[in-house]
Amino acid sequence: MKIDFSKMNNLVPVIIQDDRTLQVLMLGYMNEEALEKTKSEGIVTFYSRSKNRLWTKGEESGNFLTVKSIAEDCDQDTILIKVIPTNVVCHTGSFSCFGEKENKGFLYELESKISQRIDNKSDDSYTYSLFQRGINKVAQKVGEEAVEVVIEAKDNNDDLFKNEAADLLYHFLILLKAKNFKLEDIEEVLKTRDK
Repeated sequence: MKIDFSKMNNLVPVIIQDDRTLQVLMLGYMNEEALEKTKSEGIVTFYSRSKNRLWTKGEESGNFLTVKSIAEDCDQDTILIKVIPTNVVCHTGSFSCFGEKENKGFLYELESKISQRIDNKSDDSYTYSLFQRGINKVAQKVGEEAVEVVIEAKDNNDDLFKNEAADLLYHFLILLKAKNFKLEDIEEVLKTRDK
């Protein structure tokens, strides 16, 4: 990593992104010392322009940002750090400096692709052909995949288990579409449970 700190008074912008959901959480600035401290400690440290010193996010609130990965942009003058936040990120109490928590990620992209294949009536698509067979066939397929997940869970082949779990998730997304629901609807139910 060769960040060019010379472009902007020895500071570069740093985009902080949730590693799990890819939601942008905040923007800060780093100098070379802050970047080295972040790398060595695995906790995000910025250079505070208002305090004129290094500032570890969470040093007062306890809401630290644990580093998962660090990348530079194509011009080597911006840093992207993917993190696992301890708690809310924004000083206002919001999850992100750009708004509340979003639970979007790859599964939402997959849900969108499944919906497009069905809505576009893609004849060469397995997804659409299963959907055309009706709710009973889709539900039956989810049941079959669930049984296969249970069977593989009892064995010691991690690859087979992961593949069957992926099949179950995929077919579950088709079932949600067939029932006119979205992942967000299921998330709302889960959020009401405190167990």
